[in-house]
Amino acid sequence: MYRRIDNTFGIEAKANRWLEYRSEDELRRIVPTLQGEHVLHVGAGSNLLFTKDFDGTVLHSDIRFVSPVSMDADSVWVRVGAAIVWDDFVAYSIANGWSGAENLSLIPGEVGASAVQNIGAYGVEAKDLIDQVECINLSDGTRRVFLNEECNYAYRSSIFKHELKGQYAVTYVTYRLKKSFVPHLDYGNLREQLVSNPSLNAAAVRQKIIEIRRSKLPDPEELGNAGSFFMNPIVTREQFEALRVAYPLMPYYDVPNGVKIPAGWLIEQCGWKGRTLGRAGVYEKQALILVNRGGATGEEVVRLCRTIQQDVLNKFGIEIHAEVNLI
Repeated sequence: MYRRIDNTFGIEAKANRWLEYRSEDELRRIVPTLQGEHVLHVGAGSNLLFTKDFDGTVLHSDIRFVSPVSMDADSVWVRVGAAIVWDDFVAYSIANGWSGAENLSLIPGEVGASAVQNIGAYGVEAKDLIDQVECINLSDGTRRVFLNEECNYAYRSSIFKHELKGQYAVTYVTYRLKKSFVPHLDYGNLREQLVSNPSLNAAAVRQKIIEIRRSKLPDPEELGNAGSFFMNPIVTREQFEALRVAYPLMPYYDVPNGVKIPAGWLIEQCGWKGRTLGRAGVYEKQALILVNRGGATGEEVVRLCRTIQQDVLNKFGIEIHAEVNLI
């Protein structure tokens, strides 16, 4: 029976079958019925762009569990079910006096996706917090626990997005949080916005980041989008120095393997901020976000994406890649 697939882009797409499970045992019982067909595991649909209906089975976790499992003098390890809304987990952590996740406040999606996408914001990534990831193999139902170092985490990347794509379903993620607040304020202008706060703590950082994100990111309930559509490109030091001659005000961040340049800035320099192509467009407050102006198809969003990519390549010689998964 066809069922609409929920997604924050608001794209109309259906699946042949939709199955939801509430435990690992229930998922194991489902696994034998999946053999020989296409399978897509989704969370809240916040990082997906459907270009057509999905000819197969869509799986969704309804494992809702949050509990500390161990602690020492400095840290606490919290085990979280994959279906927990990510920002609810951040709020829970801060309410209990644990820090580390506050910079990732208000990122849409569920906990399971954080381990797959290696979500990140304001200088912090999920990999900085993840201790281990519990999974079920979708071919034989076996259970496997991946330690952080086995997940091959990199910028918006993991073993679950590449080498093992589609092979495992994340059921639980264990995060290591700090009992004492250690601020991470060196990304963008976060420090200057918080430096005057007399009671700087994790809750204050969370509140400021929520304010910033709400001021420049559209609500998917009002304007379909998947958050940041493109990843920030990393270029070589030599390429960066050459570009800086022509663009001395170009923003950048030094990273271990080169220089990261904000994709939103590159797109804005190409004149795309606020523009529309068909029924898809670039958000007027943040050029990194593509939006559904109303009734857009996945193909229309892809056409806009590829046009922008080509313009950035022509102007800067830089390839920018989609962070959103195209289905």
